[in-house]
Amino acid sequence: MNLPFFFAANIFNVSQVTLDTDTSRHVVQVLRMQIGEKLQLTDGKGNLALAEITQNDKNNCKVTIISCNHTPRPSKKISIALSLLKQSARFEWFLEKATEVGVFSIITLKCSRTEKQHFRKDRWEGILSSAMLQSKQVWLPELQEPVNFNEAVDSCNATRKLIAYCDEDSRKQTIVSENSGDGFILIGPEGDFTKDEVNYALSKDFIPVTLGDNRLRSETAALVSCILLAQ
Repeated sequence: MNLPFFFAANIFNVSQVTLDTDTSRHVVQVLRMQIGEKLQLTDGKGNLALAEITQNDKNNCKVTIISCNHTPRPSKKISIALSLLKQSARFEWFLEKATEVGVFSIITLKCSRTEKQHFRKDRWEGILSSAMLQSKQVWLPELQEPVNFNEAVDSCNATRKLIAYCDEDSRKQTIVSENSGDGFILIGPEGDFTKDEVNYALSKDFIPVTLGDNRLRSETAALVSCILLAQ
């Protein structure tokens, strides 16, 4: 069913939803939808609702829920810890693309060489939501506030724990497809991880991996990693 698709925080076990102002204006002023027309809503938690417009107010559009179905999370959960980047636009590009390929969780890292510390929670969650809707998904990636490198390493309990870095290392493996198990990978800032950071991760059973012979930007390496782990 090719209906307009929007985000709404609370759609499960309710009969009526009032859309937020931005969504209301898009429905009423941009799409010019009328009372009785149908649309789809997701809460980013696996729920997808079919709804009908009952009040087409540009600030408080109201819809009635006709049906609501739940899609379970994919069994393979891919998480990535990426350092905050000096240029926000590059980090935001990654957020969009990672959502499109179905990443489960994004952890923002503070590393020794991280140059930018500002975490733009509302803006970045908006980017994730828009990318989820554009790619017709019903699960919104978790976006975690910045944590120190060692803390991210210590808290990881994934089945596959990987770290990618630029230094030549004979121990590095290629990322191969596995049908089961959660995957977690660490990607550093523009200046890469320090040797101490790499050694700490390796001491915690992280596996060093390579992404090929070309030297990639941090955000490109992060996206390539997500795609390889999701296969």
